[in-house]
Amino acid sequence: MRKIGLTLAGALLGGLAFTGPVAAADTRTCGGTIRTIGVDDVSVPNGATCTLLGTRVGGNVKVGEGATLIARDVRVDGDVQADGARAVSVTSGSKVDGNIQVKDGGAVTVTSARVGGDIQLEDNRRHLRVNGNRVDGNIQLSDNREGLRVHRNSVKGNLECEGNGARVTGGKNAVSGDKEGQCRRF
Repeated sequence: MRKIGLTLAGALLGGLAFTGPVAAADTRTCGGTIRTIGVDDVSVPNGATCTLLGTRVGGNVKVGEGATLIARDVRVDGDVQADGARAVSVTSGSKVDGNIQVKDGGAVTVTSARVGGDIQLEDNRRHLRVNGNRVDGNIQLSDNREGLRVHRNSVKGNLECEGNGARVTGGKNAVSGDKEGQCRRF
């Protein structure tokens, strides 16, 4: 009898292990402020404004069209990605292990941040500032339409500026790779 009970219990436990629900990463929708808590992923819906203050993001931050992201003193294990955002600001001691990628948007500010990958800003319409950052990859700034300031960055890869429509200003960038295009003298 004991052997049958153990076999039945083993079969039940084994069945649970194979038929139980698979845990999925939770995405936190942000249309306000998220303070010093940990979340998996953050999604900023179209047109919303999200402020992250000391937040720990285990995955990615995705910013929707016409949305605004203000991130201060955050830790993002993945990427910060925006396509068509109104404004993106990553500042004040923030650390992004992946990339910061902002395309077809408005104003962008990346200051005093540590970026494990690249900063890629492309086809943005408003003023851009990339100042005082430590970047393990490249800074790539292309086809942006308004003023662009690139100042006091430490870049392990390349600093590349091409096709930007307005004046590009800056200086005092420490670049291990190449300085190219409009940023070659910075």
